[in-house]
Amino acid sequence: MGEIVGAGLLAHVPTIVLPDDIRRELNDGHESSLYTGLHDLRREVIDALQPDLVIVFDSHWFTTVEFVITSADERAGFFTSEELPRGMSSVPYRLPGNRAFAERVGALAAQTPECWISPIDNAHLPNTYATLNIAAFLQRGDEAWLSVSTCQTAESIDFATVGRVIGQAIAESDLRVVLVASGALSHTFHSLRTLRQHEAAGEEHIYSDAAREWDHRVIEALELGDHAAVLRDLDDFMKVRPEGHFAHYQMMVAALGGAACTAKGRRYSEYENAIGTGQVHLWFDQPSEGWTHV
Repeated sequence: MGEIVGAGLLAHVPTIVLPDDIRRELNDGHESSLYTGLHDLRREVIDALQPDLVIVFDSHWFTTVEFVITSADERAGFFTSEELPRGMSSVPYRLPGNRAFAERVGALAAQTPECWISPIDNAHLPNTYATLNIAAFLQRGDEAWLSVSTCQTAESIDFATVGRVIGQAIAESDLRVVLVASGALSHTFHSLRTLRQHEAAGEEHIYSDAAREWDHRVIEALELGDHAAVLRDLDDFMKVRPEGHFAHYQMMVAALGGAACTAKGRRYSEYENAIGTGQVHLWFDQPSEGWTHV
């Protein structure tokens, strides 16, 4: 029987993959805890867990008529970001896949009412830095890495359904799996004419007081393990525009049991700004009694 051995709400901000001198220059000469936190997470958690599979709920990969899970035996090549080609240019990557698992997710989706997840193995399927920046820090070797898209026409009920189906597929497998919800909290950028004044990590640079207050509220609830409160307050949180409808978190927590999940988040970074957006690394250890599935 497979198991989810840990899960994380992790930031993928482009600054973490910039050269050291540039990254520190943007942060008034200081190091970003988002950068050091991923190194700590790899050393303290991922290396010890030794997962067979990492599933990334990717907040940058938008699909329209369905969710998609990557099913290629391997994704490899060079990545240049269409969004930030100076900062991420021709970056090599190689991510082994797990075709059988992805196809199992697709088969379970087909058996689930109002659930649309397609496994796609096309070698030319684009990758995003929401997956690749995380893999740059946490990839150990030959473990499989799969990405799950954010369907931009979906609603919370759909994100929950997808998470539950993926949780079921994991339970029916023989795999040790890590889940990564790759994305931000509040996600509004400063304007082009002002954003260079807000590149440092300090939370005073978050786009608005409301965004900062909601981010702290969500972080506090997650640290307490009160996932029910986060899910209950999603409609209000949406007013400060969390990244990708907070779908990355919604899918991950559904796989962990949804509102019944009480796993407490451990911070692997400070709460940081990224040109107006709210970022943090939170890790959820597997409870000793296992996850509560609903």
